[in-house]
Formats: sequence, C-alpha cells, structure tokens
Amino acid sequence: MIFETLQIIKEQLEAYLVTDGLGKIVILDNIALWQSGSDDATRLEGKVVLTLLKMDEEATLRNAPNYQIRDGKTEYHNPPVNLNLYLLVSANCETYDKSLRSISKTIQFFQGKKVFTSTNTVYNRNNVSFDVLEQFRFVLDLFTPTFDELNNVWGMLGGRQLPSVIYRIQLIQIEQDKIQSAAEVITHIGGELKHI
Repeated sequence: MIFETLQIIKEQLEAYLVTDGLGKIVILDNIALWQSGSDDATRLEGKVVLTLLKMDEEATLRNAPNYQIRDGKTEYHNPPVNLNLYLLVSANCETYDKSLRSISKTIQFFQGKKVFTSTNTVYNRNNVSFDVLEQFRFVLDLFTPTFDELNNVWGMLGGRQLPSVIYRIQLIQIEQDKIQSAAEVITHIGGELKHI
C-alpha cells in the first residue's frame, strides 16, 4: 500500500503540473541520489522528486479489536498496521525560479486536494500493483520541521538543500487477510443464578 499511495500522489501531482504548463516533471525516487555522481543521478535532473523520508505507526489505533463474523463464526485477525508517511517533495529543476514555481504549485495542489479516496481520485488502474487496491483513503497535511530538523534531513540525504516541502500522509492501512483463530458466535447465556 505504500508504493500505491505514493504512485497515486505522483500521478495526481503530475497531472496538475502538466495542466499548469510545467510539463511531466514529477518522479518518485530517492533525492539522496542527486549528488551521488552515479548514472542514477541524471534521471533526477529537471524533476520534482518525491522521496519517502520516514514512516511511523499511528499509536492511537494500535489496540483496536479486529474481528469479523462470517457464516456464524467469529474470525479473529491481528489488527492492521496504520502508518503515517512523511513525503519530501524536492524541486530539482533547471533554474531556481522554476524550482520555486514547482514547489508553489505543489503546495497549491495539495491545499486544494488534501483527502484522497478511491471515489474522488482518478489513477492508472492498469498498473499491475493496483490490482489488489479496492478502497483507500488518506489525508495529506503540511509538515513544518524546525531549521535544525530540516538541516538534519538534508544532512542525512547527503547534499545541499533544494527548494522543498514535507507532507505527512495520514493513515495508510496495511493488513494481511490471515485468520488467527475462529470460534462460534455466542448467541445466548444459559444456567441458573444461585444466591450465595
């Protein structure tokens, strides 16, 4: 679900930037390759690069009960993992002003569309990885790190800073459809109550 979420965001942002005249410049890749000197670094030139920075679990939803009743039996599953993803959007365009316009248009796009669902989002359903994707819902929020945190991010990525913005993608749910145990449904309580 992580790749599918980022791919949907990439397709949506790219379509918006194309209609705004900036072209097909969005790529899902690791911005740390930018100054690596490798052959992979050339594919990041002139692009708006989406990079996954970090993931963390949404701890408030960790202990929710997870069971279903099917065919008169209760099926118990492990609870799904609910993740928050931190997405770095970096503009590595030919000129600084185009990089700034790209970041500005990115912020404008996500300001207009914060919630992505399977009903309000058009995406390439022919992609092989999307064959298991039926329903989804995620929310993007602007994440504003401090100067120290931003310095650490770019230091970790090994390079000079580019015009960029960080978004937190809330509640990506990952779940394996594996039954842990099953039991009959309790339909009535029998017995007698006796005074003590």
